[in-house]
Amino acid sequence: MTADNEIEIKEAFQRAQKGHNNKAKLVASLKSRYNKLEDKTLFHEEFVHYLKYAMIVYKREPAVENVIEFVVRFATSFQSPPKTEEEEEEEEEEEEDAEDDHPFLSFIFNFLLESHKANSHAVRFRVCQLINKLLGSMAENAQIDDDLFDHIHQAMLVRVTDKFPNVRIQAALAMTRLQQPKDPDCPTINAYMLILDNDSNAEVRRAVLSCIAMSPRTLPKVLARTRDIKENVRKLAYQVLADKVHIKALTIAQRVSLLQQGLHDTSEAVREVVCSRVLPSWMLRLDGDFIELLHRLDVENCAQTALDTLKAIFKGTPTEELLQNRAQLDNRKLIPVDSLSCENVLYWRALYEFIKAKGEEGDEILEQVLPDAATYADYLCGYLKAVPLLSEEQRADFTQLELVMTKEFIAQQLIHLIGCLDTNEEGGRKRVLAVLQEMLALPQTPSSLVSLLMEKLLTLVPDDHRRIQTVAELISDLREPINEASQPVDENMSRRQQVQLAEVKVCILEAKQTLEDCITTQDFSRAADLKDSITELENRRNQIIQDIAESSQPADKETRTEKNDPETLLRCLTMCAELLKQMSIKTRIGPTISALMSSLVLPSIANAHPAVRNMAVLCLGTCTLHSKELAKTHMVLLLQIAQLDEVKIRISALRAIIDLLLLFGFQLLSDPAATPTVLHSQSPDRQEEDAPVAEEKGDVPEDTAQSILVMLSEFLDSELSDLRTETAEGLAKLMYNGRISSAKMFSRLVLLWYNPVTEGDTRLRHCLGVFFQLYARESRVHQEVVEEGFLPTVRTLMNAPATSPLAEVDINNVVELLVELTRPSALIKASANTEEVCVHDYLAVRMCGEMLKDPTAPEVRLYAKTLSNLELSRDETVRKDLQMLLQQLVQVVKDRVLLRALEKMIYQLVDSKEQAELLSASALQPVDVNADEVATDDPSKSAKRAKRGQRKACTAKGGKKSSRRAESSEESDGENVPESVPVVRPSRRAKTAALEKTKLDLNTLINQEANVS
Repeated sequence: MTADNEIEIKEAFQRAQKGHNNKAKLVASLKSRYNKLEDKTLFHEEFVHYLKYAMIVYKREPAVENVIEFVVRFATSFQSPPKTEEEEEEEEEEEEDAEDDHPFLSFIFNFLLESHKANSHAVRFRVCQLINKLLGSMAENAQIDDDLFDHIHQAMLVRVTDKFPNVRIQAALAMTRLQQPKDPDCPTINAYMLILDNDSNAEVRRAVLSCIAMSPRTLPKVLARTRDIKENVRKLAYQVLADKVHIKALTIAQRVSLLQQGLHDTSEAVREVVCSRVLPSWMLRLDGDFIELLHRLDVENCAQTALDTLKAIFKGTPTEELLQNRAQLDNRKLIPVDSLSCENVLYWRALYEFIKAKGEEGDEILEQVLPDAATYADYLCGYLKAVPLLSEEQRADFTQLELVMTKEFIAQQLIHLIGCLDTNEEGGRKRVLAVLQEMLALPQTPSSLVSLLMEKLLTLVPDDHRRIQTVAELISDLREPINEASQPVDENMSRRQQVQLAEVKVCILEAKQTLEDCITTQDFSRAADLKDSITELENRRNQIIQDIAESSQPADKETRTEKNDPETLLRCLTMCAELLKQMSIKTRIGPTISALMSSLVLPSIANAHPAVRNMAVLCLGTCTLHSKELAKTHMVLLLQIAQLDEVKIRISALRAIIDLLLLFGFQLLSDPAATPTVLHSQSPDRQEEDAPVAEEKGDVPEDTAQSILVMLSEFLDSELSDLRTETAEGLAKLMYNGRISSAKMFSRLVLLWYNPVTEGDTRLRHCLGVFFQLYARESRVHQEVVEEGFLPTVRTLMNAPATSPLAEVDINNVVELLVELTRPSALIKASANTEEVCVHDYLAVRMCGEMLKDPTAPEVRLYAKTLSNLELSRDETVRKDLQMLLQQLVQVVKDRVLLRALEKMIYQLVDSKEQAELLSASALQPVDVNADEVATDDPSKSAKRAKRGQRKACTAKGGKKSSRRAESSEESDGENVPESVPVVRPSRRAKTAALEKTKLDLNTLINQEANVS
């Protein structure tokens, strides 16, 4: 090759570094020179020679990126233009190698494939980047040789497991066009799915999400990324689902799960993507039909999710359009009963609740579209009365049961709509109240609607005393309905009266006949006597007729009979529980509530039906919150129920006990009447070990408080996960609110959190994880409790037998968590006095004391390593005392690794002058380098040895993780991955100045190489 040609290639690379140069002209000029050459080999070698200068630069310099872009354009310019279908059919028999069509492109690919195993991560990164850009720049129907395809495929499969995240990103992007979604064994798809599940770098996972092809195999993996730990990954996963996945490709469960998680994601950016991308995409594919969207969801079982979804869509839709899209209403502004369905009634409710939430503007619109309160009340009453009440035989028929459940769901939505009505008008409000009371009094009203009906009723009655009176009357009518009892008619008596009446009538007729005869014979004296006797007979006849009438229509008597069947009791207790829930906590217990307690709630606690007992316990627990005296009286009963009944009822009683202790404290137990009788199943030693100290122990009988806390401690060991979780949550509340101050109880909670047995209990893990942070950061007193529980926790883990689940817990991780929780800088309100003795000072002294007890114990190394991680105060007295203890340890300890760690700690404690003297004195002494290396490496080895507990103490490794996060952000720039965080663009002048300072020029390297040669 001539020197002129060499200058042309060199000049092309030099000019390509400048962003303002027209790369198309450079490519055309160099391609013209290339086409004139007969022997292309020297050109290939020279071109690669200059390309290598760019490939050794790892940093994303603008000059290097411009060169890469130029190389890609030049290489792909040799690709054959796309062929039509006719041309492809003509050349089917003529198979030509890719190298014959574009030898330069094949040469570049072969060179890159030979370089992908280079030791330099910069070269590997540039190789993968070039292959990615080359494949991406080819035409959509481009073809390459099968052997070249296989080589590229194999090389990129190796590179997606590279150590450096940026290399993995480019390799993953390079395999985008190598996917074969229809092949169940496609290696690329398999590699992508493996990366999504296991890659530790979020940008790598995002890169795979952006390019993975959707198929039945890959869809579950993409759905799983919507629950990724990183916000950017979750956001991109939702974007991919919105763009690439049709709503019909998802199951109902998947749709509901996506909406539940997306609309309630902790990140506002993710929620915004769901509202602005996913939901509009689904609506577009359903032609904007809201009812059709609800058909695609399980509205009966996930009504709240459907409501949240509709309201999220409504936010981006004009109000006028919403009113046009609302369900078809009749002239009464109501949906005809025959047209009611789960979907349209839920849409109706969501629309009106959304409009009402707008405030005054919404109220004006609602006046135009909602019926008046009285009309709606009659409409609701008619529908509720039409809901059938199934017998036991009918409930066995699934079709009938499903129909009734659908009607109950519709009824629930109609009841919810009462909250949107304008009840300011007196007549409408009274009519709604009357309908609600009538529905609650009807025995055929479904039990599932009672609580909701009561809620709406109490909302319309703001005064607590009126509420109590109204509910008491309803309960009385339900439990003691009025019965009209009538006495049966005596047939013998009736027959006797009829005979007497007939005899009297005959006597009257005979007397009248005789009277006429006497008048005819003019016997007036006898006629007068007969007239008097006829009058007596008629009076007697009238009396008999009146007696007959009274006996045929006996008077009815009103009687009240008390009903004690489970359904009636459950209905009454539900109404009572809703009343107590809605009452103000300041409202005292009056005679009416006391009567309900004695006649309804307390007798129901002994009922044979579990649901009745559970509701009675709820009522009792809620009622005792209103009266301290009542709480003292019934605390024993609640404690007994918490130990002896079914699981659900025990949990209800436990919640009531926790609430009472939170509200009144352990002073509630100061009354001798409240001393509980707790069943002890533990040994006295265990009781003494686990009995913490209550806050108000000065006023509380110690045995009473300890017995309650021992009972709670036993519940933590329960095999019933629900009871265990509820107890842990209750203890966390008591400790956070200062009702309990117990290091042993805190230690129990830490061990429970780390215990592998609770690994599947998400609620327990989440609750305790949040509690530890809030509790320790709240105050120094809480940190002292954590510090006091440090040694007992470590002892328990060290002494755990091999068969115990605690043997699997990583002790180093637990110690790191406790150290981070007690760190003085972690306090929300740090102490202004920097010289104050901090919690870590006490912790250091405790650990030194433990090491002095037994210097050969296995946990001594752990304590020594932990000492170097403490934040010690500047108090001279503490430092001197600690230094004295460490010097005693140095004299006793024989382990060289441990000895070096202790000496290092001593150096950290001494003053700068003393440290300088010690360093000068020991400068001539030989130092054991190997021992130092062992001591330095030991913490990293132990950190790598983290097992099950490693990931749980994320807060304990905040410092390490932050540095790793920074490193990760530098390693992976996420090229070709959709950006998720908006960046504010600097001004043009600032940008130009920054580029001038940082840009890299390859001309210097190229010229140096030319001079040397």
